[in-house]
Amino acid sequence: MQEKINKIRLEAEKELQDANEERQVENIRVLYLGKKGKITTLLKGLKDIPQEERPLVGGLANQLKQDLEQGIAEAIKRFIRKNQEERLAQERIDVTLPGRRISLGAKHPVSQITERVVEIFTSLGFSLAQGPEVELDYYNFEALNIPKHHPARDMHDTFYISDEVLLRTHTSPVQIRVMEKQPPPVRIICLGKVYRRDSDISHTPMFHQVEGLLVDEQVSFGDLKGVLTAFIHQMFAPDTLVRFRPSFFPFTEPSAEVDIQCVMCKGKGCRVCSQSGWLEILGSGMVNPAVFRMVGYDPENVTGFAFGVGIERIAMLKFGIDDIRLFFENDLRFLRQF
Repeated sequence: MQEKINKIRLEAEKELQDANEERQVENIRVLYLGKKGKITTLLKGLKDIPQEERPLVGGLANQLKQDLEQGIAEAIKRFIRKNQEERLAQERIDVTLPGRRISLGAKHPVSQITERVVEIFTSLGFSLAQGPEVELDYYNFEALNIPKHHPARDMHDTFYISDEVLLRTHTSPVQIRVMEKQPPPVRIICLGKVYRRDSDISHTPMFHQVEGLLVDEQVSFGDLKGVLTAFIHQMFAPDTLVRFRPSFFPFTEPSAEVDIQCVMCKGKGCRVCSQSGWLEILGSGMVNPAVFRMVGYDPENVTGFAFGVGIERIAMLKFGIDDIRLFFENDLRFLRQF
């Protein structure tokens, strides 16, 4: 029996020594220490040997079991350590390499222009006013001297919710709401989303607009020209040429479209400006006395001017963008340029 125990020891030690992976060690454990393993069977057979030999044989068998359990545990630790070393070698980090840059977001071009517009006009003494995007027909049209069935309503192509409720087509209703609550003088800009039934490379159903209003005593068209020229020079460049062309808007009289020298060709003529050298940028004019009467102002005592411009329009000219839909498609290739 002692020879059998020694033979099992030699076999087990050799197999542990020859094992190349953790799975083989597990097979050795099952072979010798499992429910039907060699050492387990040996211990179960102690009852069949003479009484006087049991202490010696039992001690040798238990010692073999303990030594083999220890050998298996050490072998498993060795393979675990080896696997860790191999994985660390494969995943080694070169601390001298530059770190991975965290991709940071940036302000949308429309947001950049919006903040710049607010910065310029607040520096000129204007304050920011806001109003609802879901508006009443009265504030959007009638109070601005655009009664029902007026041809100018066709220019706006409105989203109606009901006969008297609509999505505002411009931010001018905010001017009416402010004048109803505040006596002159008034110096505000109204900024926000507006909605019209229009969609192509230069129009979208929703866009951003800023409108300005200045009302006081003895306000002249010269004041309007001075404010808008200052705005354009700060937004684009001090040497940007500006011109005013007669136009028509129901809520201003006289009215004027404002053009700037083409930012693409510097006035030489190109496809963008239709070879004219000029680009239309905004509409403006002196507030129509009919609008003053609607809000309770006396047009004999006060005068004022108003203007409006699309934020996307400025951004397209500022950044040289030829399709307004790019602002709303969220294409990262486009947005990362800003």
